[in-house]
Amino acid sequence: MSGTGQTNNKPGAAGPDGKVEKRRKVIEIPPRERMKIPRHLPYEQDPAERVTNFCEVSDGFNLEKAFSEANRCLECNDPVCMKACPVNVDIPAFIQLLYEGDYEGAIRKIRESNYLPAICGRVCPQENLCENSCIVGKKLEPLAIGKMERFLADFEARNGTFTPPPIAESKGQKVAVVGSGPGGLTVAAELAQMGYEVTIFEALHEAGGVLKYGIPEFRLPKQIVDEEVNRVKALGVTIQTNVIIGRTLTIDELLGEMGYGAVYIGTGAGSPRFLNIPGENLSGVYSASELLTRVNLMKAYKFPEFDTPLKIGKKVVVLGGGDVAMDAARTSRRIGPEKTLLLYRRSREEMPARLEEVHHAEEEGIEFHFLTSPVAIHGDETGWVRAIECEKMRLGEPDEKGRRRPIPIEGSNFTIETDSVVVAIGQSPNPIVQQTTPGLDTTKWGTIVVDESGATSRPGIFAGGDISRGGATVIQAVADGKSASRSIDAYLSKLREEQSGSEEPAQSRSAGNRQATE
Repeated sequence: MSGTGQTNNKPGAAGPDGKVEKRRKVIEIPPRERMKIPRHLPYEQDPAERVTNFCEVSDGFNLEKAFSEANRCLECNDPVCMKACPVNVDIPAFIQLLYEGDYEGAIRKIRESNYLPAICGRVCPQENLCENSCIVGKKLEPLAIGKMERFLADFEARNGTFTPPPIAESKGQKVAVVGSGPGGLTVAAELAQMGYEVTIFEALHEAGGVLKYGIPEFRLPKQIVDEEVNRVKALGVTIQTNVIIGRTLTIDELLGEMGYGAVYIGTGAGSPRFLNIPGENLSGVYSASELLTRVNLMKAYKFPEFDTPLKIGKKVVVLGGGDVAMDAARTSRRIGPEKTLLLYRRSREEMPARLEEVHHAEEEGIEFHFLTSPVAIHGDETGWVRAIECEKMRLGEPDEKGRRRPIPIEGSNFTIETDSVVVAIGQSPNPIVQQTTPGLDTTKWGTIVVDESGATSRPGIFAGGDISRGGATVIQAVADGKSASRSIDAYLSKLREEQSGSEEPAQSRSAGNRQATE
């Protein structure tokens, strides 16, 4: 890669026709000089201001920052960042195109592997994946790969330059996708480009799945989700909302009289888990999924403009240490309580939440209590939460996931007064599809058993994401969707071959019978 911005025109400057001109490479910068360029930080709302609104916290990169960040790339001979990406985005190639000023080419390059860049650029844990493998990061801060991806997607949206990719000739076969989350949208996009007629069935009244109901507006604006959904629809994909597969229709009906050749199940894991401690049935105890759905999908934060009240009081306690717990705590903070606490039974080092989300939560005044585990929730005479009883923990030996086990400290119980409790300790798959689909193998946790390609125990039925993993990131659901789309294509291709082979002899026999009759 080359250049320092000393080009014939300022990086990202608009030309006479108003379009951004491509940069001209002039000066080659040796790797040693590139290493001196510090990692760029995105523009963000001030914490004191952002806790009063649900606007997006980060504004991302502008042209100057995106260009300078791209200039930090060392053009490695062995791009391990690409290998660390679950969908194998060609990261060096899109960064090179970004640097050259070919923003349209750069975003097209990303979409060759990931059709949801505006979403993944915001919520993918790049710090644990591609950026964690970045060679620059071995000595300095790694490249801000996710921020550059987001910049390109947002630049495309602002300038209206999206053009649907080419679509193959129709295969004459239909595929049903159950669920419009990241996995379902990916399967639909991939198969539509291959020439299949794809219909997505969504149980809720809006498409987007967990992207709509689970992730707060200040992290992932719903307009962004809608735009990505519309790009999938631009491929010819049909989306039917308010259809509960397993109730409105069954999988067998889709594969039978409705004529779908294959079905992909991407229904996620939307059923909350609870601690099974005394008092969880009190008023004022919410699951994180209920809280987030009320706020994100039903606009409770705009009550009474939207008829979805949410009573949480002046003090909120959130239980958990993952991204959902961070989302619940930061969402609660914006609803208006005087204090929001987060209790986690391990230490800060064991928290599975993204470091960026933890940092933002602390900036916003969330009060963290580590090595603290709830044992009971107490209520008042009206049946409403008034306090949560906890015990202190210490860390023992590592568990099966490598995290040290929390062990209760005898006699350490104490009580925290609170008006509401939000339980954010994990999700489980909704069992409707599994219970209404005979012959579909599941695990003891209710997840659907799949092989490495996403195929289930039933021919023609495939699954991925949380419904098969029990808990996964958005990018992992996208990766599962890509893998399953290839598997579905192979399965339907084989069906076409078999049908073509069986039709040939039948036609020959018919011709022979006619000749014999004559």
